Amino acid sequence: MSRRKRVYAKPEIRDPRYDSQLVAKLVSKVMMVGKRSLAERIVYAAMDRANEGAESVDPLEVLNRAVENAKPRVEVKSRRVGGATYQVPLEVAAERQESLAMRWLVTAARAKKGTPMHVALANEIRDASSNQGGVIRKRDEVHKMAQANRAFAHFRW
Repeated sequence: MSRRKRVYAKPEIRDPRYDSQLVAKLVSKVMMVGKRSLAERIVYAAMDRANEGAESVDPLEVLNRAVENAKPRVEVKSRRVGGATYQVPLEVAAERQESLAMRWLVTAARAKKGTPMHVALANEIRDASSNQGGVIRKRDEVHKMAQANRAFAHFRW
């Protein structure tokens, strides 16, 4: 019998401007200390700014492409086997892929000191949608780590 509590599906939230679940999740990732309206202003300004140089008309399309490019396919998890800890490569669930990609986007934007958050986030979204930048570097690092440890893949369970 499982010791964990039952996980109930939460109702999906959508943002008011784009009616998108992805944008609502990004707003939640950007939000700090419960300031949702400030987070929404930052995300909307970033999406408008990221779309300026893009060839597509829809800013949601740029964000979707950025998140899709930043998603990791495999990652490593520590497994303790007989006193030794192995980094075991595992495939990433779809929901976790999306969550990691957005978390990396926000973290990379926050790391850019001296620039306003909406500008930094817009730059990261634009870079990720064209397959470059800090987020893509992070994804490649995770993939390389999994590739290097594929010898321990038999410890999956």
